[in-house]
Formats: sequence, structure tokens, C-alpha cells
Amino acid sequence: MKNTKQFHRDRRSALVAAMRDHTGGGVAIVPTAPEVTRNRDTLFPFRSDSYFHYLSGFPEPEAVVVVIAEGDAERHLLFCRARDEERETWDGFRYGPDAAREIFGFDETYPYAELDAKLRELAVDRPALYTPLGLFEPWDRRIVQLLNDVRAQVRTGVSAPDDLVDVRGILDAMRLVKDAHEIELMRRAGAISGAAHRRAMARTRPGWYEYQVEAELVHEFLRAGAQAVAYPSIVASGPNACVLHYRDNDREMSAGELLLIDAGCEFQGYASDITRTFPVSGKFTGPQQDIYELVLAAQDACLDVIKPGVDFHDYHKVADRVLAQGYLDLGLVKGTLDEVLEKDTFRRFSLHRAGHWLGMDVHDAGLYQVKGVPQKLVPGMVLTVEPGTYIRPADDVPEAWWNIGVRIEDDVLVTATGHENLTAATPKTVADIEAACTR
Repeated sequence: MKNTKQFHRDRRSALVAAMRDHTGGGVAIVPTAPEVTRNRDTLFPFRSDSYFHYLSGFPEPEAVVVVIAEGDAERHLLFCRARDEERETWDGFRYGPDAAREIFGFDETYPYAELDAKLRELAVDRPALYTPLGLFEPWDRRIVQLLNDVRAQVRTGVSAPDDLVDVRGILDAMRLVKDAHEIELMRRAGAISGAAHRRAMARTRPGWYEYQVEAELVHEFLRAGAQAVAYPSIVASGPNACVLHYRDNDREMSAGELLLIDAGCEFQGYASDITRTFPVSGKFTGPQQDIYELVLAAQDACLDVIKPGVDFHDYHKVADRVLAQGYLDLGLVKGTLDEVLEKDTFRRFSLHRAGHWLGMDVHDAGLYQVKGVPQKLVPGMVLTVEPGTYIRPADDVPEAWWNIGVRIEDDVLVTATGHENLTAATPKTVADIEAACTR
């Protein structure tokens, strides 16, 4: 397998090729995320912008990738912080331009302090400028100033880029299909997160608070080498399981309730996203098991559909049909299957689609349809499969079903022959879950 330096360089070269196809060439300028103040003089933990990380692998703030397509040649540049012994004593190691050039595979590297002056040279006489537009407002202002500075030189015989292109359109399409390196990282992220869910099942008990279970998840993430959570963990017991993006995680759990956990780690910039639902007491009640097995049947049906060549929307339609028929069989909705689907009456209990793209971001880059035509699945795409059912108390719903919220989610790689469930080792059947909850 190629080293990571070569992976990132290959991606930058692919961007160059796309720029040539789009506008004949130009310059792409992609910044990392800014550092953000948490409170007073304390910063939030820094996390690189995903587009920047995709092109560079460089982990520090105050950095910009520049890629130039000029004729048949290309140049790869990085701007980053200079070495500074005093700041490194306080804040930690910096690569500096010289080390960054060698380690991360750039042709040229410069101190970040030289960025504006150097960009005024690099943007001259380019047919187009590619940059993420609208991602960071201060960056937008910086790009406008750059263009005005270059235009101010017009009487010297130079020209500014005629086209200003949001580079994310090209990068989104590239990121949609994962390479071998990305898939390896996502397998590892899925394995770590699966182990965390198993730990939660084994330790959860009545009388615990949701945040205690959250602590078990984070413990396993960090113990196994993940850098952070991929998104705020949802640890939702009882009625909270019917809140799709529940965040408080502060309720005391009781015997007889279900616990829905939607949690995943980030490993070297790549997200995992797993949801499991299990009984706090370790055993499903009859109504809980009925709903759980319905959602599991919907997920199994979705997985049967996922393979190259099918529309992205196809597995969502399958989930709708299985869930709607299940609600009819349980008496939760009335009518024929076609009526329930046509009128969307089943949506009362099934509130979301069956999945999304997954990658560097938990809701990853990439269009779901292009000009009204659904994306076709191709090998290398990674998506989640996560049907769910949420039954809130209501006068026309039998009390036995109240506050049952079930979601089952796995991370799935499309392969040449079908698919690979990257998180299949996480307990999912009723028998496996009850065994994992044995204390």
C-alpha cells in the first residue's frame, strides 16, 4: 500500500485534472478550519477542515493548500506556521515549512505569515480560482481582497482569474468514492465504535444515568486510539429514544426501558456511525421485541438491495415498505399498504430516511442525486443503513407501544460484488443483544 503522503498527493493531482477539464486550469486555494474560542482564553480542540485534510493530511491550524495547474505541469504548495521555540514550549510541536514539505509531500512550503503576499503572485494570469466559497466568512473576505489586489495590477499587464469556482463541487465528487487508505481507516473506526457499543451493553443497568453510559463509550473510543467522537453521542433512554437528535444524556434509566445509543468515534479524520437499541434490564419485553424485530427486518431488507448499479434511493424505498407493512400488521396504521405509502401515514412512526453518506464527516460530502437523477451506487461508496421507529404516547396508540424508540444503524461499503458491513460485529439480533447485556 502507498504511504499516506502519496495518497494525498494523488488526490491533489486528481484535483488538477478536474480543474483542467473544467476551466483549462487555474489555482486552487483551500484553507484549514480556524481555531475557535471556547471561552475567554481557552480554545475548542482543533480539528482540521475535512476538505483541507483530504488534500494534505496536515494536522495544524493556520495552514493553506495551494494547487496550481499550469499547462502540463502542476505545483503543490503548503503554507503553515513557522517553527517557534517559545510557542512550542507553551502549545506543542510545530512541523514548520521545511519538515512539512518532506513529510507531507509538497513541492514548495512557505510560512503562513507570507500567505497574502505570495497569493498575489500565484493568482496572477490564472484562468480560474478554486476555493471553498461560503465555508468560512473571513476566508471569503480574504479571497475578495486577493482578487481586488490582483485586479489592481492590471495596468502592469497582468490579469485576475475570470472564474471563481467553489472547489467543493469537485472535491465532493472525489470524496464520494473512498480509496483503499480511507476504507482501511473506516474499518478501524467501525471496529473501535463497535467495541464501545458492546461495552455499553455489558455495563448499562437500571439506576445508571445516561451520561454514565456515555462515559463508557468515550472511554473505549480513546482507549483504542480514536482521537474524538465523530459527533455528540446520543444516549437516549425511555421516552428520550423517541427524540431523534437527543443530546442531554442526563436521565436516570429504569428497568423495563429501552436505551438507544447513536455513537461513533473519529479515527484519523474518518467517522463511524453506529446505532444500537437494547433493554436496560437486559431482556426485551414483548412489545419492545416486536418493534425491534420489525426495524431489524427493515434493515436486513435494505442490506439485500445495496450493490453497484442500484439507485441510492432504492434502499430507502425498501425500508419504507417493510416498516409500513409492519405498522399495518401491528395495528398502528390502517388501510392498504399502497394507501399507507401514498398518504405517508406511516411517517408518523418513521421520521427519517434510511441512511446517508459517511466518510470524513458523519453526514459526508456528495450529492444524492444530480440534476434530478439519483446517484448510482459504485464500489468505494460508504453509506449508513439506519431505519428507525419512534412511538410517542397518543390517544389512538395502545399504551403497550408508548415510548418505544428503536433505531439500528450500520456502516456499509459498496464493493464490486455487493457490499461489506463495516460494523457487522456489533451485536444486533435479539439473541446477541441479550447475550451482550448479560451482567
